Amino acid sequence: MTVRIGPYSLSSNILLAPMAGVTDRPFRMLCRRFGAGLAASEMLTADVRLWDTAKSRRRMDHSGEPSPRAVQIAGFDPEMMADAARRNVDAGAELIDINMGCPAKKVCNRLAGSALLQDEALVARILRSVVRAVSAPVTLKTRTGWDRDRKNGIRIAQIAEDCGIAALSVHGRTRADMYQGKAEHETVGAIKAKIKIPVFANGDIDTPQSAREILASTGCDGVLIGRAAQGRPWIFDEVNFFLSTGESRAVLALEKVRDIMRAHLEDLYAFYGDETGVRVARKHLGWYFRQHPGQDALRNRLVLIETPQEQLSTLLEHYGTGVDRAA
Repeated sequence: MTVRIGPYSLSSNILLAPMAGVTDRPFRMLCRRFGAGLAASEMLTADVRLWDTAKSRRRMDHSGEPSPRAVQIAGFDPEMMADAARRNVDAGAELIDINMGCPAKKVCNRLAGSALLQDEALVARILRSVVRAVSAPVTLKTRTGWDRDRKNGIRIAQIAEDCGIAALSVHGRTRADMYQGKAEHETVGAIKAKIKIPVFANGDIDTPQSAREILASTGCDGVLIGRAAQGRPWIFDEVNFFLSTGESRAVLALEKVRDIMRAHLEDLYAFYGDETGVRVARKHLGWYFRQHPGQDALRNRLVLIETPQEQLSTLLEHYGTGVDRAA
């Protein structure tokens, strides 16, 4: 299914959900290569005074990324949000995504992320300010409400459409739910029924079958996949293939998984530098190994390694021995 956001026609309606500490440039580009139709950056604070850090500079680095390049910003002040959006568009962003879905305490305590759902008037001021500030399409990521007694997801969606938001992503949980329990997509479907802009469902989409089921039950234009892509970036290829053919992809051979991990690690080392690259690679390796149980000893060794050369050679040596083929 083809979905348009502003002037951009997405290659797929299966998108990567932005995740702090996960969706850095190497991971975004990897997921795009496997068929994700869009991959927004990690959440970037709207306070430009905090941008002069290595972490913020990396989050704004889109070198080599395919179009459309999307940046997610978070904050509570309409003018700061507008300024952050302008600066990112000037730096090459082609889509601006506003985060009103993050449930983390450190974000909500600053009245950003999903905390904004408690103040609909402020939501409108922020959205209007950002949309007016940039020529690029502005999208919104949100939840179904602050808690189960205050599910105002439909009102927020209507405000977003009225303010000129180009597309909406809705996580099927309230802020109070965090990531607990099962996402409920009935509210997401009700939101889709009330507005005309594209709506993407998010939450507990971890198989091609669940993607098809949620697309059918909600009537949404697409879905966002988040945690299920950790250690399994090829899930986008699996979902796209299943939706187009009704058939399942064959399980990836371990040699193919090894090659994906190798390329990913090499990109991480190049992007972060040796010391930080090794540390970031550790968590991704943990997620990859979660797909293939029984590799605790290797994972424990890799966590202790301090250099890219040893980390990569240990990984390749393990896969090259054939020890793992029964996993």
